[in-house]
Amino acid sequence: MVDKAERSRGIIVAAQGNLMTVRFEGVVRQNEVVYVKSAGLSLKGEVIEISGNEAKIQVFEPTKGVRYGDEVEFDSDLLTVELGPGLLKRVFDGLQNPLEDIAEQSGYFLPRGVYLDPLPRDTKWKWTPLAQVGATVEKAHFLGWVPEENVEHKIMVPFNFIGKGTVKEIAPEGEYTVDQEIAKIEDEKGNIHSVKMMQRWPAKFPLRFGERLLPKEQLTTSMRVIDGPFPVAKGGTFCTPGPFGAGKTVLQHQVSKYAKTQIVVIVACGERAGEVVEILREFPHLDDPQTGGKLMDRTSIICNTSSMPVAARESSVYMGVTIAEYYRQMGVDCLLLADSTSRWAQALREMSGRLEEIPGEEAFPAYLSTRISELYERAGIIKLYDGKEGSLTIGGSVSPAGGNFEEPVTLSTLAVVGCFLALSRQRSDARRYPAIDPLISWSKYNDRFAEHGDNFMKDRVKKIAFAQNMVLRSDEIGKKMSVVGEEGIAIEDLVVYLKGEFYDAVYLQQNAFDPVDTATDMERQNEQLEMVSKVLEKEYSFEDKEKAREYFLSLTDKVIQLNYLSKDVSIYDQKKEEILNIIEGV
Repeated sequence: MVDKAERSRGIIVAAQGNLMTVRFEGVVRQNEVVYVKSAGLSLKGEVIEISGNEAKIQVFEPTKGVRYGDEVEFDSDLLTVELGPGLLKRVFDGLQNPLEDIAEQSGYFLPRGVYLDPLPRDTKWKWTPLAQVGATVEKAHFLGWVPEENVEHKIMVPFNFIGKGTVKEIAPEGEYTVDQEIAKIEDEKGNIHSVKMMQRWPAKFPLRFGERLLPKEQLTTSMRVIDGPFPVAKGGTFCTPGPFGAGKTVLQHQVSKYAKTQIVVIVACGERAGEVVEILREFPHLDDPQTGGKLMDRTSIICNTSSMPVAARESSVYMGVTIAEYYRQMGVDCLLLADSTSRWAQALREMSGRLEEIPGEEAFPAYLSTRISELYERAGIIKLYDGKEGSLTIGGSVSPAGGNFEEPVTLSTLAVVGCFLALSRQRSDARRYPAIDPLISWSKYNDRFAEHGDNFMKDRVKKIAFAQNMVLRSDEIGKKMSVVGEEGIAIEDLVVYLKGEFYDAVYLQQNAFDPVDTATDMERQNEQLEMVSKVLEKEYSFEDKEKAREYFLSLTDKVIQLNYLSKDVSIYDQKKEEILNIIEGV
């Protein structure tokens, strides 16, 4: 950190919205943080273009009252994320300001120019050392740990430490705050570095130290339509595009609650304030099915709603992914959910337009695909120096205007993600939850998890593929029926159509309000798939179409009732046996 007296300074010579042109003296670098001194306030911004002795800066706050000649101070540091114990159970804005602390200090209307410490300085953490004096360490090596909710929060050698070092001092077991010294490390040049529990890292630079591995395990979400035909990899990527109101946010909330991960980071990027308020009200009271505590205990939320300054929207996604990477570096399984990347891309478009860059398709910047790729590439599995593994799974929702999946953000996202969970307005209007369309969704992880899936159930992948083929055939026959009517098709085709509807109703759909059917573990999913496969694979011979409809309607009702029965109830096995007897008896 450069001394305050030595920092570069400048004055504002032009302004266009929140884009300021600053004439400066000294050395300035791209993405450096700046502070605009205006009307007694200090407004935070970022350098986004340098030309000679003039720099264009993007101010993260409303710039009302900023005048020609106002002073600008360059911080000499990049936009960083403060990392350490205390990130969980917290709500930050796009610049990592703790919103609850700001509300307590300034009221419910966010003031300009107020920046508080992201991590509480007065909280004491129970420190347990792991490293010993004289040990040789490198960056990201563990020095000790503190308990934080459901994880052992590892305190690591600073990520910017160069080369190897020797531990000269290590604090004994006890309680310390995040800004107290807990170790001293001597580098190869003989310099002594003081280590605290907290450290900083540039938000736009990937935080990844260790060997990167390919995803090899499926992330269980407890949603049948995802875990079955469209699996997500632990350490992989997925996106959920869909028109407004199709259920993208609800789907992400469901995944955050039941996905088998230890840490969840939610980035509300440009979301409507009402939806974010719903998150803040519900999460502290939702029971966590994995830990028995509250869901908020293992969640960190980044808020930059549509009612907040759009300039900070770009940084909010980077803040969230850096926090998730930090926990991955401890050997923890993390899940990052960004809602929505379309509004993040809109912020990029606005910034690009003010810089007068040559626009790409639909006025998005030409580097849109690169930025989206860079974001999703920060997902993955990391093998740490001690042999443990940590994973980061990234899922982003996309809000294409009018549900058009041919627009630039959706197409750029499709090119890099491993799983495409497309939500359709038609299924949403038909009250089919989740509204993931099985006709256009896909996953690149199907073949990769073929052996892994067969460990749960014999020929599981083949059965799912057969069921998906049945859905496609059923859809084709359904389109034919819409033209020629039911009387215009053979009874064999009607049976195929009814099989597809049966599979859709009892397996692809779930009841979000039912305590049992809202989430289904893999063992229960396999039992249901086994039963459904018997129906789909069986060759039926009905006398007329009416009897075929009655049979599949009755069978659908019985299987749905079975889905609602808790596995602990003794009647479950009895009902299951009755249904199997009905299937075999036809």
